[in-house]
Amino acid sequence: MNDAADNDESQNDAEAAVQDDNGNNDEQIQAAEFPDLSGAGGSDGAVPDLDMIKDIEVTLRVELGRTSMLIEEVLQLTPGKVIELDKLAGEALDILINDKLMARGEVVVVDDRFGIRVTSIVDPRSRIAAMGSGE
Repeated sequence: MNDAADNDESQNDAEAAVQDDNGNNDEQIQAAEFPDLSGAGGSDGAVPDLDMIKDIEVTLRVELGRTSMLIEEVLQLTPGKVIELDKLAGEALDILINDKLMARGEVVVVDDRFGIRVTSIVDPRSRIAAMGSGE
């Protein structure tokens, strides 16, 4: 065989030697070895250790409702004007953490201050999906 055919053969061989521009063998190709990651990510059902993140501050917001308005309508707002929202009276309020829906609740009064009683928690899969999304 000629040198070109030999060169093609060695490039196709998965365990062929790496050659420099002059055709000299510098290094041998070896299979990559990776550590066992089968237990990583908590997929074994174990509860993750949350101590590292317990002191991270988040923003909790309670949303009474929403509406859309034209700039003209915003400019016409005056004291006493009523703005109609999309939620019905008595409907559960949304509890958002860092702008992600985490729970629903109802308004309560605690020592002359408003509070919210959590009435339901959003499904854990939905919460995790919301945390990963950019929405």
